[in-house]
Amino acid sequence: MAANDGDGWAQCDRGHRHWGVHGAAGLLAVHHTQDGMPYVLMQKRSWWSHHGGTWGLPGGARDSHEDAISGALREAHEEAALTGDQLRIQGVYLDDHGGWSFQTVIAQAAGLLDASPANGESTDMRWIAADEVGARKLHPGFAETWPRIRPALAPLVVILDAANIVGARAEHGWWRDRAGAAARLIGELRGLAARGLRRPPEGQDDLAQWFPRMTVVVEGAARGGIPDHVTGGVSIVEASGSGDDAIVALVRDAKRWEKVLVVTADRELRRRVEALGASFTGPRWLLNQL
Repeated sequence: MAANDGDGWAQCDRGHRHWGVHGAAGLLAVHHTQDGMPYVLMQKRSWWSHHGGTWGLPGGARDSHEDAISGALREAHEEAALTGDQLRIQGVYLDDHGGWSFQTVIAQAAGLLDASPANGESTDMRWIAADEVGARKLHPGFAETWPRIRPALAPLVVILDAANIVGARAEHGWWRDRAGAAARLIGELRGLAARGLRRPPEGQDDLAQWFPRMTVVVEGAARGGIPDHVTGGVSIVEASGSGDDAIVALVRDAKRWEKVLVVTADRELRRRVEALGASFTGPRWLLNQL
C-alpha cells in the first residue's frame, strides 16, 4: 500500500486501456452563482498526456489504500493546489467499465476558488459554466459521463420528519421518551452522514454515494433532547409549533438550485411540500440504511 502504487495501465472488460491499476478518480468542483448557474472547475490536459489537449477533471490513478474521495482530493491538490477544507463532498458517481472504473467525486465550492496548473499534467485550469461544457473538446471518458453527471450538480437537501420516522421505527416505549428516541435517531444519522447514503429513492440522481445536507425537524415533547443544533453534519430544527409547518418553511427557504427531499409518510405534508417543488420518500428508505 505505497504511494503511487496505482500508476500503470489496466484493461477493462470493454477492451480499452486506462491509466490506473486500481481504477481512477477525479474531482468535479462545482459552485452555483446567485442566478443558479453551476460552474465547474475543468482541466486542460497537457499535449503529452493520454488524450492530451482535451478538457476534463483534475484526477488520476487511485493508490491501493485510497477510496475515491481521498484519491480525488489528493489529485486535485497535486494538479490544482486545491485542499479539502475548501470543498464539501456532495456525492460520488461510478463509471464502471468492468475490471476498471472511474469515480467522479462531486464537491461544492463556496466560491470560484483560485486554481491554476500545479504540475506539468495541465496547461490550464478554468471555471466553466455547465451550459458551455459541451462546446469544449472533452476527454472521451468525461464526454461520455457528462450528460449523466450534469443533473447531479445540484446539491441535495434532505429534511427529515423526526416524529413520523420515530413512529415508523416503532421502538418499544418510544412514546414515553420522545426526546430520547429522537436523540437516538439523530445519533445514527451522524454515522450515516459520515459514511454516505447508498440507496437513492426513485427519481433521484443515480450516484454510488450521497453526502446530502440533512436537517431533522423535532417538535413537541421531542424538543430539548439534542445538545447541539448542528451535530456531526446533521442540523436540528426545533419547531416551536407544528413540525409540518416548520418543514414546509424549510422547503420554501431552500436555495433555488437545491433539490429538496422530505422524508415522511404523512400524506398531507407530502402534498404541501410537493406543491413547492420538493420530492418525498417514506421513512423505510431511511431506516433501511441505518
